[in-house]
Amino acid sequence: MRDEVLTEQLWERLAPLIPVRQRSFRYPGRLPVDDRAALEGILWVLRNDVAWRQLPTTLFGVSGVTCWRRLRDWQAAGVWQRLHEQMLAECNAAGRLDLHRALVDSSHVHALKRGAQTGPSPVNRAHPGSKHHVITDATGVPLATTLTGGNRNDVTQLIPLVEAIPLIRGRRGRPRHRPRYLLADRAYDHDIYRRKLTARQITPIIARRGTPHGSGLGTQRWPVERTIGWLHQFRRLRTRWERRADIHQAFLSLACSIICLRKLKGSF
Repeated sequence: MRDEVLTEQLWERLAPLIPVRQRSFRYPGRLPVDDRAALEGILWVLRNDVAWRQLPTTLFGVSGVTCWRRLRDWQAAGVWQRLHEQMLAECNAAGRLDLHRALVDSSHVHALKRGAQTGPSPVNRAHPGSKHHVITDATGVPLATTLTGGNRNDVTQLIPLVEAIPLIRGRRGRPRHRPRYLLADRAYDHDIYRRKLTARQITPIIARRGTPHGSGLGTQRWPVERTIGWLHQFRRLRTRWERRADIHQAFLSLACSIICLRKLKGSF
């Protein structure tokens, strides 16, 4: 059953990134819970959207509180971000990335417990919510994500998303972290941000407000919408239960890494 929860390929890539815990020689205390068991519990919560206290301890041999702490500590240590960068490098080496174009979009999620990076959602009767902002390559591989309040305008996250793209290695030569073109819908239509993209040597291809639909841009942008759908297949990301923004961001980064792994293995 554990093989159904965590693939061996994901663990092989994550294990070297986990920081080694220093134990006191004089008062070592109890042995820590196995990292792999904690990761399996984290993935169970991500995929099934269960409360931490409802994690089946008999199945994983670890409590939900311990899994939450590992998720928090590894996020603080940058483990999830490094895992995502490693998966992007492997996809690039395998020719699975098209960095010539980048696509951006966002989605709303309900934030039932409020907390950091939440705000009144304009699409949900001003209930507290958050936004997932996503930038992908031309095929829909997630390059970076950001989390904001539900009342933030999409265009304000355009430059932060571009800046969040890591140096993508995997091929000979200088690592890339800037696309040549950036495609976006009408929510990103603002001349100031067009100039900011141009200053970064990125050509903006953004739909203009007031123009009729059916211009053909949607036929090129659909991979990012599909990627958002892939992210929401992880049930924990459909509704934000975490008050802490860093915990929810950790789930986002882990989900992006799993999508990259599936892309690498040709699962879709």
